[in-house]
Amino acid sequence: MTNHANASSPVASVNAAACLPDNPACPTTQQDESVPMGPAIRTPAAKPCTHEETSHAVGRLSPCACQTSQDTRVRSLPVATASAGSGNGGTTHNAPVGQSHSPRAARLQDVLARACEALGLTSWIPALVEETLRQLPEDATHEEEQKAMLLAARSLVEQEPDLSYVAARLLLERIYHAALGAPPPHQSWEDWQRNRFPDYVVRGVQAGLLSPQMLGFDLPRLAAGLQPARDRLFLYPGLQLLYDRYLLRDRDILLETPQFLWMRVAMGLALGEGPSKDQRALEFYDVLSTFRYVCSTPTLFNAGTNHPQLSSCYLSTVRDDLDHIFKVIADNAKLSKWAGGLGNDWTPVRATGALIHGTGGRSQGVIPFLKIVNDVAVAVNQGGKRKGAVCVYLELWHLDIEEFLELRKNTGDERRRTHDMNTAVWVPDLFMKRVLQGGPWTLFNPAEVPDLHDLYGRAFEERYEHYEREARAGRLSLWKQVDATSLWRKMLTMLFETGHPWITFKDPSNVRNPQSHVGVIHGSNLCTEILLNTSPEETAVCNLGSINLAAHLVPGGIDRQQLAQTIRTAMRMLDNVIDLNFYPIPEAQRANLRHRPVGLGLMGFQDALYHLRIPYASPEAVEFSDRIMEWIAYHALWASTELAEERGAYPSFRGSKWDQGYLPVDTLAHLEQQRGGWLEVDRSTTLDWQPLRERIRRFGLRNSNTMAIAPTATIATPVGVSPSIEPTYKNLYVRANLSGDFLTWNRALVRDLKSLGLWDAEMIEDLKYHDGSVQSLPRVPRELKELYRTAFEIEPAWLIECASRRQKWIDMGQSLNLYLAQPDGALLSHMYLLAWRKGLKTTYYLHTRAATRVEPATVDINRRGLQPRWMKHRSPSAEIVVQRDPATACSLRPGDSVDAPECEACQ
Repeated sequence: MTNHANASSPVASVNAAACLPDNPACPTTQQDESVPMGPAIRTPAAKPCTHEETSHAVGRLSPCACQTSQDTRVRSLPVATASAGSGNGGTTHNAPVGQSHSPRAARLQDVLARACEALGLTSWIPALVEETLRQLPEDATHEEEQKAMLLAARSLVEQEPDLSYVAARLLLERIYHAALGAPPPHQSWEDWQRNRFPDYVVRGVQAGLLSPQMLGFDLPRLAAGLQPARDRLFLYPGLQLLYDRYLLRDRDILLETPQFLWMRVAMGLALGEGPSKDQRALEFYDVLSTFRYVCSTPTLFNAGTNHPQLSSCYLSTVRDDLDHIFKVIADNAKLSKWAGGLGNDWTPVRATGALIHGTGGRSQGVIPFLKIVNDVAVAVNQGGKRKGAVCVYLELWHLDIEEFLELRKNTGDERRRTHDMNTAVWVPDLFMKRVLQGGPWTLFNPAEVPDLHDLYGRAFEERYEHYEREARAGRLSLWKQVDATSLWRKMLTMLFETGHPWITFKDPSNVRNPQSHVGVIHGSNLCTEILLNTSPEETAVCNLGSINLAAHLVPGGIDRQQLAQTIRTAMRMLDNVIDLNFYPIPEAQRANLRHRPVGLGLMGFQDALYHLRIPYASPEAVEFSDRIMEWIAYHALWASTELAEERGAYPSFRGSKWDQGYLPVDTLAHLEQQRGGWLEVDRSTTLDWQPLRERIRRFGLRNSNTMAIAPTATIATPVGVSPSIEPTYKNLYVRANLSGDFLTWNRALVRDLKSLGLWDAEMIEDLKYHDGSVQSLPRVPRELKELYRTAFEIEPAWLIECASRRQKWIDMGQSLNLYLAQPDGALLSHMYLLAWRKGLKTTYYLHTRAATRVEPATVDINRRGLQPRWMKHRSPSAEIVVQRDPATACSLRPGDSVDAPECEACQ
């Protein structure tokens, strides 16, 4: 095993999160944070960062589950002359021959100098000017000049990734002009933003966009608290996404700057804070604007507006009754209208061939109704922005399960296919045991075995086996026995071929459910991380937000004390969502106010591993997963006890596992006992949990559930970090958006290559040729090859083990994507059996290399003397289309722009 903390290694001495200068958020240059610097979780013997910017400011962008379906194009970009070994991060640029000296060129140079100088990128100004002039006609307008400069900076990111900051600053200037107008002479943009903020709020209220309650804040005080310099934290792709989708507009007129957006959200979540609302708004603004915590997309969209629908997903159970079936379908439409993602449990609905007592006829089963659900999701889009998003859950003993598995197939009767809807199976432990033992599996009509739906653990096994005996005795009219292994094989085959159904586990979800005293979990949500009770009377609600680990990095580790403070603030913000939220249906309001669940997640996990010099595929990464999640869980629960002390415990607290003294880690023993073994989970702890147990006993908790790790596919992009707990999908990819295509590098890798003098034109071509992989590049040191393995280059067992260590601390679930490099049925089966043995509650997407094949970008074929296989019979300069998995996360569909809402419902 590589020693990742070896200080003598040339790689170990490079801070993977090294950053650019001129960053106002840097703790080494700005001491406006009240949180003390705490000890690091892990302190490898690496040299501390000597730059002036914290690592989170230059967090990488990584493609995520929601992006893997996009038709992405790798284009030939303008080539600059680059060489390793001199300033600007190891890259110099030779000015192109024939550079114009016109007045326009001088004007462009002045603008670009402002964007480049503070970043140490002045050597790129001639190339940027030349590329800009190349795109402009003689009579170009000022607006066209601005766009051309932006495109020039974007195009040269291929050679110098830090030019993404230049592109961001050019875009910022356009945003400022559009939202604020030009500042008066001798007034800075920073002061101008503060001066204009009260006018923005008034204008938003007058336009009917903002709630009139926003006028009740001390607007001059909040304006003085704005930190416009934090706009320089943005990379270009994140700022472009913010501009295209998040910033508030009055029709086509831009009203918001990025800092206005953060303050609007902060104010919107502080509306119920009474006399302290101004101070709380400033507290909330601070964690948002420094990227330490980010709310879910619905909250970012709607906080402070006249329609504060702030929640992400809704979970419901369908009763076996025609009126209720169509009520749930109507509820789906209402929830989708307000941008809610949907999770429906359809297990109670009777099977095909079941008797309809009112008419004497026979039922067509659950499948025809699911076709309607699919079509409603398409017809009623999310807030007018995209198709609705729904995932349907069915237990594995339902008699219609075999047809259910085929819903996403491209062949067969289209009336029994749902191409726009996600599906998931709710798998009991007994089925997994039968698979491992080679036993039979019996399918039932839910109308004849109604109690199975609400049973789990040993109670389910006993009742299920009772019904098997009843069936064999002829006392049940509809049932079917299949081979468990054959059904398992069919399930995995459909998963491999269509991306569905997702595999989720009923028993660990319910046995470890802290709210088992008031209900049963019948399925999950759109992204499989939310596990809450549902019933016909209660529709569960997901209230989500995510801690950004990359924003808490310090030399040698993570600032634990600042992280604890961020968690405390985040939990308060999430709890406020529940009271401020707009509820489209009463069942959702009833459930949310009674139980008050929130789902605090995380993102930037891969960035933290890079910073600590820990490969994802390593025991150190497993240990880090365990320890960081223990820290987050401890402080999330502590914060909930503080809120309970201040505001009261949630109404259904009495009788809960919390009330009985059980924490999530304690319930592993319950699961092992219910399973009769079959559980391989590490039980170690490092913190003193006794004080927390005493606080829960004394004050209770404010929230029935506190933690869930969502995909963060959208919200990770504005803050420029890796989504959720995901490994890096690729070290090089192209991002397509409304403004065109943008090549994106793994910035941590580029920084390391620069530090070793390896970042040059040849390395760029090699990386493009190998689709971003460093594994076949002899120039790259072995330690870097281990550190920068991408998702398909990491054995799935490492992802599962990391998830298992996190799951022992989490009271809900996590969106865990799995990656299969080769079409190997035995390995596929092993992956999901291992996930079950390791105590995971759910899994999310399965990504296969065959379905996510990415063509390398155009390279110099003559230099190599060969062609890669994909280039045979086509022009070397042909536009290469990236084939992505059609089974996309949430509701994205093939052909959608990446700037369509990506996993908007789950962040």
